[in-house]
Amino acid sequence: MNKTAEERQREIIRAARATGSVDVNALADHLGVAKETVRRDLRALEDHGLVRRTHGGAYPVESAGFETTLAFRATSHVPEKRRIAAAAAELLGDAETVFVDEGFTPQLIAEALPRDRPLTVVTASLPVAGTLAEAEHISVLLLGGRVRAGTLATVDHWTTKMLAGFVIDLAFIGANGISREHGLTTPDPAVSEVKAQAVRASRRTVFAGVHTKFGAVSFCRFAEVGALEAIVTSTLLPAAEAHRYSLLGPQIIRV
Repeated sequence: MNKTAEERQREIIRAARATGSVDVNALADHLGVAKETVRRDLRALEDHGLVRRTHGGAYPVESAGFETTLAFRATSHVPEKRRIAAAAAELLGDAETVFVDEGFTPQLIAEALPRDRPLTVVTASLPVAGTLAEAEHISVLLLGGRVRAGTLATVDHWTTKMLAGFVIDLAFIGANGISREHGLTTPDPAVSEVKAQAVRASRRTVFAGVHTKFGAVSFCRFAEVGALEAIVTSTLLPAAEAHRYSLLGPQIIRV
């Protein structure tokens, strides 16, 4: 029995979310339809903001109903994330207090921070705190609150209240999506609150993220592009697109 377009699209979304990406050829075989039918389904899903199409396939967009786990993020685009993290850490300047966000790229930034000078790191992320806890010159302030299982980071009013008491030199912020129109977004309102408070508490804010985050829009907006001092990404983001973001204020660093 032939599936309806709606049934096919539901199946495609399930597959994309389970594995992190889908391939047109494999889907056509699996669903028993023409590749052009799969491409049409992917276009429809992209129009609804559920996937981003790539050459030959698609990957899921994070939304209010779907978010990748930290474990999954630690396996995707890793060389690109390492380059970005190293370049972001170089923007430290003379900052003495630093906020490091939750997520895999911020975790790599934490690993790349210099260990030979006094630094106070404020974070909601258990993995970031664990990475830096034994560094001799680094003092770690872990924000208290409810721990979210997928990201191993704290959220809710305890976290934001503690953050509101600080003035921080520099925040390294991650996001699930960044777009010129909608700014920086993330799927979960509780996470959005923590990120928004971190941006408010910090004198300088740097966004670090892989090229696939650009143009993606999630559920909760927590900052405008103009609030950023710098955006660190890779050369996989086209120069023309990077220039459009720079017109909104931040310095764009592509590595």
